[in-house]
Amino acid sequence: MKFSRNKRLLVTLVSCAFLTACGSSSDSKDTPVAKTDDSGNVKNVILMIGDGMGPQQVGLLEEYARRATVNAANVDAKTGLQQLADNGHVGLSMTAPYGENPSLVVDSACSATQLATGKGSISEAVGLDGKGNKVETILEKAKKMGKATGLVTDTRLTHATPAGFASHQPHRSYENEIANDLLDTGVDVMLGGGSRHWAPKVDDFGALATQLNAPSHVIKKSKRSADDTRDLFAEATAAGYTLAFDKTQLAAANGKVIGLFDDSAMNDGIEYSVCKKLATIDAGTKCADEPSLVEMTQKALDILSKDEDGFFLMVEGGQIDWAGHINDAGWLLHEMLKFDEAVKAVYQWAKDRDDTLVVVTADHETGGFGFAYHKHDIPQAVSLNGDGMVDGDGAMVDYKPQYNFGGLDTLDKLYAQTHSYYDVLDAMNGDWDFSNTQAADWVTEVNKVMHADFHIDTPAGERIAARYDVPAEDQHPEHKYLSATNIPLFNDFSDFYVYADEDTGALIAREVAPKQSVSWGNGTHTAAPVPVYAFGPEAFTAQFSTMQHHTDIGQKLINALIVE
Repeated sequence: MKFSRNKRLLVTLVSCAFLTACGSSSDSKDTPVAKTDDSGNVKNVILMIGDGMGPQQVGLLEEYARRATVNAANVDAKTGLQQLADNGHVGLSMTAPYGENPSLVVDSACSATQLATGKGSISEAVGLDGKGNKVETILEKAKKMGKATGLVTDTRLTHATPAGFASHQPHRSYENEIANDLLDTGVDVMLGGGSRHWAPKVDDFGALATQLNAPSHVIKKSKRSADDTRDLFAEATAAGYTLAFDKTQLAAANGKVIGLFDDSAMNDGIEYSVCKKLATIDAGTKCADEPSLVEMTQKALDILSKDEDGFFLMVEGGQIDWAGHINDAGWLLHEMLKFDEAVKAVYQWAKDRDDTLVVVTADHETGGFGFAYHKHDIPQAVSLNGDGMVDGDGAMVDYKPQYNFGGLDTLDKLYAQTHSYYDVLDAMNGDWDFSNTQAADWVTEVNKVMHADFHIDTPAGERIAARYDVPAEDQHPEHKYLSATNIPLFNDFSDFYVYADEDTGALIAREVAPKQSVSWGNGTHTAAPVPVYAFGPEAFTAQFSTMQHHTDIGQKLINALIVE
């Protein structure tokens, strides 16, 4: 990388989330005049991906920011997404796999690949086209041009979304091989979790953590095989990388850096919200050690923006998707707030520049989430005394909705959730074997984390504990999840809950859903078009204000950044 502090940057900022509004005319937007380098391309691209974030996930964020009566998160009414929308362009994008082997619904690996390459891809593969051939990504193209490159995520660096930009593997589950690819590709800044796919197999992980000056909760196991001869930490150091395992080390890092801050995923949104409110943070805890998504994003911008040739950066808010899979609305709200912090930081970094292009979208929608009206606790009649509240005879009538359309206090009650459903499952059984759990225990653990108005009773606990023996003809012995022979009992849409015991969280969701005015459609992904935000030079942002496909977005980004 060549670094210069004096040369101005032209940044294409692509963030996968939903832009919520847009100015009515270009005259009302605070949009920079287009500025390009001598080639007619922008200098830098930043792509932010809200994994699993569909339109209604964004709606949850916006409703909380604008109308939560308590707003314990202390967020501004104008979110980062709203600021991008007000000053940029808004579009929609379809996400399904295109190419030679198309389908209707996408997973994160295929979606990331399509965004990264502008080419159709196949389900669950990374960096491959529709025929299974390796295809060059925007990150790899940027690298060839001498630009700096970066990947930031709050999940594992080897997870599907970051993998799609710097790896080429037939399946997203090949995370050890993906770690090899990330290092071999030479991505300059890599920040996230997932040390277990980087750490060598050793007898004493405590000693390895001490050797690396890493917290014990970061270096504690390895998923690499015993006969794997590669030591990625040693290779990275030899290649000039600084290794960072906590926020202090990250703050001191410059140049090429690999930051691994957890064994698997980093703090979830609820944990992060709790950490922010602590008056005193004990040393050695995850609150003390882990940088936040916004801190990692800001550090990546600080390092990469010193490159005089420009840069490509992808930032992922990955746990929005996880909250959707387990149908956890409270956790989902906290993840949206966490991701929006990073979006807001990027907007603040870019808003006064005349050389920055920002685009925001999601890889897909997860869970079929949404607020919905229902028949639970229909409100009582009230007198409004408005001059229109009269019947045909001129007599005053009460306001009496026929259904429950949801109260605004629901927003604060969702935020009040103290742990995710994953934590509830851990509390019930650390091995996630729920075949012999009792209703009373479910009631106890669920009610510990919920607002009092969302508490469940014994019959609800019995429904959560209910199990189903999978018939032999429906079993898939070699499958990671579908090999289970005893699974949670769903009385409808059971084919769309595919993660065995993990789906017990979705049974919790069904019991609290009417109290939350929340509806979930499934435990997987939907094909809903996702929002696209574009901010920056008008010549580049206007093209995103349309109905498009993720391959179109990928190609637009490549065309904007890369000199072919």
